[in-house]
Amino acid sequence: MNTTFVKAAEAKKRWKVVDATDQVLGRLASQIALLLRGKNRPSFTPHIDTGDCVIVLNVAKIKLTGDKINQKFLKRYSGYPGGLKLIPYKVLMAKRPETVLRRAVWGMLPHTVLGRRQIRALKIYRGAEHPHEAQQPVPLKLNRGLLIQA
Repeated sequence: MNTTFVKAAEAKKRWKVVDATDQVLGRLASQIALLLRGKNRPSFTPHIDTGDCVIVLNVAKIKLTGDKINQKFLKRYSGYPGGLKLIPYKVLMAKRPETVLRRAVWGMLPHTVLGRRQIRALKIYRGAEHPHEAQQPVPLKLNRGLLIQA
């Protein structure tokens, strides 16, 4: 038996829509990362971008389990002494909830040129509206931690 690898020209991107209302951040992020990488396809090729484009709606209504909303911080360090900035997730969820999901998904993708190309296929919106109707995205919903077609 031979292993068949998909060529870059053969990889077709499909569009998926996910509603993040009342979804847990980590569980949702892991499923989105799986779709962006293309690991849900039988034609997955590790060195080619075979993943789908994912649109996430209602990201402002995402949940964090436990007391993470108060205990978790976004850490940024400039490299200079005293340059550590800690932003609580409570503040971040109020101001920029898109950043919370994007960073969670980015942590689950490869930190290479391929990963940077795959994260560009993630479109995140605060509300229920998106400008990608022309791509005819397929709605997905999270059921027991797995994304399935609605």
